[in-house]
Amino acid sequence: MLTSRDQLLASHEEFRKLAMEHTQYAKRLDLLTQKRYLTDDEKLEEVRLKKLKLRLKDQMQNIERQFQQQHQVA
Repeated sequence: MLTSRDQLLASHEEFRKLAMEHTQYAKRLDLLTQKRYLTDDEKLEEVRLKKLKLRLKDQMQNIERQFQQQHQVA
């Protein structure tokens, strides 16, 4: 059985877009965290990316919560 997240990825365009952006930010953050030292600009980028990822995660959780409420089996 598919999870609500899987169903949303398959059928909800906005959720899919948010998930792709979240993945891109995560990949960039991974690259930054692999560095031994960060420049000041990279430190700012790291903070910005973390905030963006968190915002996207919150948006995705809201969509998932709405989906679950609409598809609850009574």
